[in-house]
Amino acid sequence: MSARKFMAIAAATAAFALTAAGCGGGRAGVEGAGDTPAAGSNKGALIGVAMPTKTSERWIDDGDNVKAKLESLGYKVDLQYANDSVPQQQQQIESMLNNGAKALIVASIDGTALTQQLADASGDNVKVIAYDRLINGSPNVDYYVTFDNEKVGVQQGTSLLTGLGILGADGKETGEKGPFNIELFAGSPDDNNAQFFFKGAMSVVQPYIDNGTLKVVSGQTDFSQVAIQQWKLETAQARMENLLNKSYASGTKLDGVLSPYDGLSRGILNATKAAGIPNPVVTGQDAEKPSDKLILDGVQYSTIFKDTRKLGDTAASMVDDVLNGRTPETNDTTTYDNKVKVVPAYLHQPVVVTKDNLMKEVVDTGYYTKDEVEKGE
Repeated sequence: MSARKFMAIAAATAAFALTAAGCGGGRAGVEGAGDTPAAGSNKGALIGVAMPTKTSERWIDDGDNVKAKLESLGYKVDLQYANDSVPQQQQQIESMLNNGAKALIVASIDGTALTQQLADASGDNVKVIAYDRLINGSPNVDYYVTFDNEKVGVQQGTSLLTGLGILGADGKETGEKGPFNIELFAGSPDDNNAQFFFKGAMSVVQPYIDNGTLKVVSGQTDFSQVAIQQWKLETAQARMENLLNKSYASGTKLDGVLSPYDGLSRGILNATKAAGIPNPVVTGQDAEKPSDKLILDGVQYSTIFKDTRKLGDTAASMVDDVLNGRTPETNDTTTYDNKVKVVPAYLHQPVVVTKDNLMKEVVDTGYYTKDEVEKGE
């Protein structure tokens, strides 16, 4: 039994004793943590929403979108950000459970670090929706909502090839043989999505490395060599600076960089700018406003736009379904194995964005305003 559960039971026992002593009788109609809720008892229920950080604007947008959708459905929302701290996220989830949350939506920092918290949630009959990042190593993940993450990687790799001119806009080879000098970056090793992004990207990039069209000058091609802990811009910038000093100091041209996230892309571009290197083809993800401006300015080549309003709507709808005895809609029941179970998932589709379609995809859909993307803030 967890310490949280022991304290909760002890408190409940003490409260019962005090009530019985003062009123000469027991409490009627008290619903236990594991009981089936009475009809209508979840109306206005508290939903816990655990987001990883505010250092990326996309997570702020995600939190706001989820909260707004849940509130529109009549729920109360406890939205917390954990500042990239696993212990803080663990404590926040425990607090949500202690406060009576009926369901949890969790975008984890470390997908392996919430086993005890999810066991506590299951013991309280609290359903758990993994949000965008799969939670690993626990049987107590009920549903997963995300984008098609391997496809995101395929799109990133393909846009790198397109930006270099190896592929045309139609996706067909142009006959360009290079060789082009590139470097590879990957996301945080504790984020399950990072592996999907890298696997997808390398599925299209690796054949061109093998035939000599692309050359990774540093020789660093393994995920463990190129991963950036916690997706930090500063870490990516430092690694790019190190690569430039070691592998490009003699005047070797850098043509492109595979980057899985806009924050890393900006760090990479900070390093190339400081080194006086003309803008290489750099990919990204999340269509963050500062990167949208760089794309409009011709500095960053591309990003992958994931309309997080769709994620928020789906996550909130899943919660509404499970709290009302319905089975949430899923469209993938085979892909997302968290090492204990295959978690039923709903996947949304990402979109490649370049200078040519940024306004159409990001502005015309109402995700950001024209002024926001042109200012980058």
